[in-house]
Amino acid sequence: MSQIYSHIKEIITKSASVSLNLDHKTLNEINFSVEKPNEEKNGEISTNISLIIQKLAKESPLDIANKITLELKKCSEFIKVEVAKPGFINLWLDNSMWQSFLKSSLKLDDLIDCNIGNGRSVNVEYVSANPTGPLHVGHCRGAVFGDVLSNLLQKTGHKVTKEYYINDAGSQIKNLTNSVFIRYQELLGEKFSEYPDDFYPGDYLMPVAQYFVSTHNTKLLEMNDEERFSLIKPYTVNFMINLIKEDLAALSINQDIFISEQDLVNEGKIDKAIKALEKSNLIYEGVLDPPKGKKPDDWEPRPQMLFKSTNYGDEVDRPLQKSNKEWTYFANDIAYHFDKYKRGSTHLIDILGADHGGYVKRMTAAVAALSDNKALFTAKLCQMVKLTRDGKQVKMSKRSGEFITLREVIDEVGSDSIRFMMLYRKNEAPLEFDFTKVTEQSKDNPVFYVQYAHARISSVINKLNENNFKHVPSEFNNIDFALIENKYELDLIKKIADWNKVIESATNLQEPHRIAYYLYELSSVFHTLWSQGKINSNLKFIIPNNENLTFARIGLLTLTQRTIKSGLDLLGVSAPHEMN
Repeated sequence: MSQIYSHIKEIITKSASVSLNLDHKTLNEINFSVEKPNEEKNGEISTNISLIIQKLAKESPLDIANKITLELKKCSEFIKVEVAKPGFINLWLDNSMWQSFLKSSLKLDDLIDCNIGNGRSVNVEYVSANPTGPLHVGHCRGAVFGDVLSNLLQKTGHKVTKEYYINDAGSQIKNLTNSVFIRYQELLGEKFSEYPDDFYPGDYLMPVAQYFVSTHNTKLLEMNDEERFSLIKPYTVNFMINLIKEDLAALSINQDIFISEQDLVNEGKIDKAIKALEKSNLIYEGVLDPPKGKKPDDWEPRPQMLFKSTNYGDEVDRPLQKSNKEWTYFANDIAYHFDKYKRGSTHLIDILGADHGGYVKRMTAAVAALSDNKALFTAKLCQMVKLTRDGKQVKMSKRSGEFITLREVIDEVGSDSIRFMMLYRKNEAPLEFDFTKVTEQSKDNPVFYVQYAHARISSVINKLNENNFKHVPSEFNNIDFALIENKYELDLIKKIADWNKVIESATNLQEPHRIAYYLYELSSVFHTLWSQGKINSNLKFIIPNNENLTFARIGLLTLTQRTIKSGLDLLGVSAPHEMN
């Protein structure tokens, strides 16, 4: 009975079938909830089945609930069953249910039993920072969010591609190459009293400029702009991408594919995407209404190639070409997402910064149009991260010249702290990252608190030999878990039983922060039990001369530790066996 909620759902289904004379198979296909209520007074588990099946049963929810309750009260699994308005059924479980859950869960090779994906192909694109400099802490949140979401989707039966889109075809790349050329000129002795507005500051471009000095001496000065650009661009973009990959690897992020925007252009994939829209009669020549609010100085009403995105829920149709007939950024993005779909992904997830909110509807429309509604597009927006130290905001960086780089944060606090804390708030909520707090060894530092729980359990298990328990079971088949009956022990089992429900909701909602929250809550319940052992010696984990009770409690600790490690693995955070 490792899936206690599924087990109880089957009991409720059977009881409803008998008490209401309804087809069991039909009831089994109905999606009613079986979950832990928010308040303890409403039971250990509650169900809304009576509210969901009222049309099928043709009775009021309260009448349905009362009939099902009469049948549930016959079941030995429950010590108490109550009906609450407007028709909820609240259940209190016999301790044997929790003890049976503990025993059966210890036999599992993998505690996550959740095949939501059923092999569905999902493309998760995240980070995708312009290759114009090192990653900064603003990229960090989306990087961790995308990586953990990918882990979660893979674990729950999805076929996942983790992808990075290299924006190497826009004006920012021209600015980058010009910045390298300025650094190159400086190395050759030229002085600049001021830099262009689009200059990329910081010293990270100096190695690139030094490369061209050492390989070409002064030859770049003799080239025209086009020759110089074609020489500087590929080396610089490759250098920057390798720099970005190194920073991501330091955060334990390794993506499967890096896709070049320039390659999409060169291979004619934009033209192919536009032709696909034309074939569906979704392209036309038209004049857009002026933008709402203050009009840009250069705005003028003119005929443009437009995509009928309003056919798919967008507020306005979207332009695909600039006045000089170059494709818009949106046209390039349409081609890129069409390429993802053509490669086999039926769910395209983009992890974006909070300032990309206006991008969502137009891309949702484009994916629906190009896939004939066969693919789903989801955008997850991540709010910015505010760095603080002792309550004061940290802004500047020696390396970049204007922002704190990701590598600087990793070097100071480590990958574990960053990965955990970037998920300790919902992605849509602002996040404050305090350098001081994430290095504290206290309950106020969530990653320490969770890792400490894992290490504490190892310390208990290591002490078994010191207490003359020589034959510690590798399996727990013959252990009497009926001995686990104290409220604090049962609370820990109940919390562990929530694990697969957390995985299910985190996956369905694409909200990996739920895992970090859960691990902190689970660790808190464990630490409370640990503290009770300090107060009451009968609640210590190791009871000398009582092998049965000791091994039952070691089984509980083992399952707790495995659950914590299961969650930390998804987060990409280490599970230490000892803490300094």
